[in-house]
Amino acid sequence: MPPLVSIVTLNWNQAEVTCDLLASLERVTYPRVEVVVVDNGSEPRDLALLDAYYPHPRLIKSPTNLGFTGGNNLGMRQARGGYVLLLNNDTEVEPDFLEPLVAAMEADPGLGACSPKIRYFHEPERIQYAGGTAVDPWRGQARWIGSGEVDRGQHDVSGPTELGHGAALLIRRRVLEEVGLLGEDYFIYYEELDFGTRLRRAGWRAHYVAESTVWHKESVTVGKASPLKTRFQTRNRVLYLRRNARGWRKALSIAALVAVVAPVHVVRHALAGRWAHVRAVVQGLAWHLAHPSLTPDARLPRRPWPRVDRPAAAPRLLSADTLLEVTR
Repeated sequence: MPPLVSIVTLNWNQAEVTCDLLASLERVTYPRVEVVVVDNGSEPRDLALLDAYYPHPRLIKSPTNLGFTGGNNLGMRQARGGYVLLLNNDTEVEPDFLEPLVAAMEADPGLGACSPKIRYFHEPERIQYAGGTAVDPWRGQARWIGSGEVDRGQHDVSGPTELGHGAALLIRRRVLEEVGLLGEDYFIYYEELDFGTRLRRAGWRAHYVAESTVWHKESVTVGKASPLKTRFQTRNRVLYLRRNARGWRKALSIAALVAVVAPVHVVRHALAGRWAHVRAVVQGLAWHLAHPSLTPDARLPRRPWPRVDRPAAAPRLLSADTLLEVTR
């Protein structure tokens, strides 16, 4: 019998978008799926659309907006599957997208998570994600491989990757028990970078599965260039380093980000007259002064798993992770 996959998605005042995803999931050919929708404190009218949707998904109602991290964690705590798929509500899927993801995980017990190829819904010929690089500790950013490229088959080979993508991330349940859930202090953005780093540090590996495709409408909830996005991305760059950097490199990396990278962003926004974004950068940095302590990572309760030895990790070339001393 194939393993059960729990698909967790969030809704926040976008029931029409979420229902489009649910309609897409109705066509999925994988035989064992449960769909968990977490509503993040939506308005009553929006929530009523989800309540009326048929066939009814498992609907978990949060009275407040817990963010991407808290909402997904709430859903994962209710998930029953041996695999949990975090799937953005602004995505739609191919009917057979799950089979290659599960097959990759089942074939290699050392894989902790994997992501499909992600293409833009409104520009279907263009790629958003075909793997991810390690985080550059000096800029606090990672890079999605293939981003913006026209898909001509150049990324049609599956293989190991540094980071999965939070818009479509299949996670082995045992990883959630050992490594933990998403870091809730991120709220939104950078949580998949943090999770991927913790996953590798614990000895698991991530994989890019080219045979699976998900279509992403991108930034439907917060907007592609909103001050909210600027604020959270600014503060979470620093937060990622606070949580993952080590030793003297931690202080040096944070200092470079605050003293060099952030001012460059401020100047660019100011020259363009985007004063709301200037304030957002300052607010993102100021958050850290008010939060000297970080939220510890929560874990799922352990299940009695049969023992499966993971293969030893292959030697890795030096990457930006070595500067952070984030290693296996």
